[in-house]
Amino acid sequence: MINRVLIRLKIVQIIYAYYQNGGKNLDTAEKELFFSLSKAYDLYNYLLLLMVEVTRYAGKRLDAAKHKLAPTPEDLNPNTKFVDNRFIAQLEINQQLNQFASSQKKTWENEGDFIKRLWEQIADSDIYKEYMASEEASYEEDREFWRKIYKKIIFNNEALDAVLEDQSLYWNDDKEIVDTFVLKTIKRFDPKNAEKQPLLPEFKDEEDQDFARRLFRRTILNADYYRHLISENSKNWDLNRVAVMDVIIMQIALAEILSFPNIPVSVSLNEYVEIAKLYSTPKSGAFINGTLDGIVNQLKKESKLTKN
Repeated sequence: MINRVLIRLKIVQIIYAYYQNGGKNLDTAEKELFFSLSKAYDLYNYLLLLMVEVTRYAGKRLDAAKHKLAPTPEDLNPNTKFVDNRFIAQLEINQQLNQFASSQKKTWENEGDFIKRLWEQIADSDIYKEYMASEEASYEEDREFWRKIYKKIIFNNEALDAVLEDQSLYWNDDKEIVDTFVLKTIKRFDPKNAEKQPLLPEFKDEEDQDFARRLFRRTILNADYYRHLISENSKNWDLNRVAVMDVIIMQIALAEILSFPNIPVSVSLNEYVEIAKLYSTPKSGAFINGTLDGIVNQLKKESKLTKN
């Protein structure tokens, strides 16, 4: 699940914190990097559990309505299509998800007010109304309903962002990327797999773990060389006057460009220009792109960089 986009973002965050703390312990910072990445995987599982919790809440409401002093005919014979959703039923018994909930002791039980508000948002949506009115009854419809709800209501949800921020500082910048993995997981669910439906793994393979470790270490261990290159190519700017975050982003970009021959230069440049838009000044993207482009051309002329 953890892809290289997320790895790059985490490395920017951790290396910035490393320098802010005086750059004292490389091993401790590396452990912090991998802990931070593991928290992103926790968020992935936690957001899957959110769909189950909302469904449970809706079921409890239906049950409570039946036991009112004067239940209406609708209370006694409700439309149970939402609470009987086949995709959610499969998600609820998923072995990997239940193992996560058990081992990490993570539930939504203490977020009752938010769950109630989220349920009300869902129930008030046109997606929900169309789904409940439809006479179709299939796993595919149930799964597609939740894909639409997630994309429309959960993907950009300020109340949810606030809840997550209160629970973990590591989740501040993770949700947008993790949301894409939740949507991918919904699409991949197959009723044939029942409770053994595989979720996305924390890392796709060992290569991505190695990428994170090597990129992090080389950024710091070769810092003097990278900063020398940046200083030479920053167009009359004193390096001390360049934004700290800009320097760190370029430092990481150079570590990637020079350490990973299989990653095209253009890919690395584009990735770090986008990161600059998130973490630095409005003009940083253009400045970083121009400076790195100059360094790449210099290294190619000196035969120190041969890839395209």
